[in-house]
Amino acid sequence: MAKRRIYTAPHSQVVDVSTGTAHLEKVDGEVDSYVLHVNGVPSSSITLGDPTRLDFEYLDWMSRIIDVQFAPGPLRAVHIGAAGCALARALHAQRPGSKQTAIDIDPVLLDYSRTWFDLPRSPALALRAGDGALEVEKFRPDTLDVLVRDAFDHDWVPPSLQTSEFVTTCARILKDSGVYIANVPDAGDHRTLRAELELLHSAFGHVAVAAEPGILKGRRRGNVVVIAAASALSTSELDRSLRTAPTMATFLTGNALRSRLGL
Repeated sequence: MAKRRIYTAPHSQVVDVSTGTAHLEKVDGEVDSYVLHVNGVPSSSITLGDPTRLDFEYLDWMSRIIDVQFAPGPLRAVHIGAAGCALARALHAQRPGSKQTAIDIDPVLLDYSRTWFDLPRSPALALRAGDGALEVEKFRPDTLDVLVRDAFDHDWVPPSLQTSEFVTTCARILKDSGVYIANVPDAGDHRTLRAELELLHSAFGHVAVAAEPGILKGRRRGNVVVIAAASALSTSELDRSLRTAPTMATFLTGNALRSRLGL
């Protein structure tokens, strides 16, 4: 009988990875909580003893969106931009039997994340190194429930993940009931956000956003979560859940979204 590997919690450390540097920072005063920084950017917040704890507000919003859009039960999910796999860990805990794939451009970072955070193994969670824009083309049409894009090159999304070809492929590999969720950095002028929404409108029938009110009003920069789907979104339920999140998010779709952002 093979010996079961004994897992030891990591300590704070800085390591070289394929794309630069990763800094694993243990949170002061927390027994088993960490923040993973990639090239100076906070990329994941992990609590080993509670995978459902999502300290980054935008990840909490993503989790709520998935909970609202899908009945309880396992899902087929793909994450582009793995880092510490915080959302994948949460889904694995909340929906046993789910099959997930996490894709990251940095193979060394994936190896560290697997070691540091004792991630589930394939098929529960398969880790794949590669360019997300190329890797999505390998999935069969109409097979995914959830497709999450949370990939960054320092502070910005790689251009290959912001093309009409990419979003068309995402729409094709999602089921009719599936949902595309993306993390969009907004500098306050909404230019990047508008461009993303215009792309998504060309490939999906329903598009929405969730963000802190100050960001949508252009008062400061921050993360905006964009949602797209072929089928109608559960707008009332999404609005209610996001408004009651620890960090409240404004949910906009349809005419309200177009009016706010000038689309």
